[in-house]
Amino acid sequence: MVENMSIKQVIKIGGSLFPNHAIKLINKLKNTNSCIILGGGEFANLIRKYDKEQNFSQNITHWTAIDCMDIIAKLTNDKTNHTKIAYTLEEINTISEEGLTPIFAVSQFLKHNNPFKCSWDVTSDSIAAHISHLLNANLLIVTNVNGIYTQEPKEEGSTFINKIDAKTLLTFPETSIDVMLPSLLLRYGTNCYVVNGKYPERVLSLIDDNINNYNFDYTKITGD
Repeated sequence: MVENMSIKQVIKIGGSLFPNHAIKLINKLKNTNSCIILGGGEFANLIRKYDKEQNFSQNITHWTAIDCMDIIAKLTNDKTNHTKIAYTLEEINTISEEGLTPIFAVSQFLKHNNPFKCSWDVTSDSIAAHISHLLNANLLIVTNVNGIYTQEPKEEGSTFINKIDAKTLLTFPETSIDVMLPSLLLRYGTNCYVVNGKYPERVLSLIDDNINNYNFDYTKITGD
């Protein structure tokens, strides 16, 4: 871990929100003491698609998918005026102390500090959980749906879940979060929120102590 003086939360923004929703949300996160991690989006999805056709090695698909996170981080940073790319934990804190919002390009850091086995079970969700643990910060997973459902949201009989413990979530098939995340929350003894990033005010409500409007759907996952 590093001594964290300024980061209150790590906000992982799903690649499904790139570009428009992601950029809009990040522009609302100015001066919120947040560190942003972006998913690999359609770039990573293409690698997954090609992997099914060609059966690449797990090492290659893992690291090229992480490279996709860096690509989206850099593209997003180009469209915001209060952010700066960080490559280390120390740079995250330095950038935040400068009054800017760090966007973490994770590949360089993970190549020297990688706790994960190479697998599609590990995506930007788990990476963000690991980084939030190292920074001793809260974790928000921002996606294109309201949170966790009992099954695919559009399927008949699907029910929204407001709160669930990570141990129970281990029994679920893949949801709007990756397969590894519940295990990490249990290991670190921490919680996280899953919220719809198409509505920036919902994200702000969960991170701003001065906002007490929770009249919307989101999921709290408890791991403590």
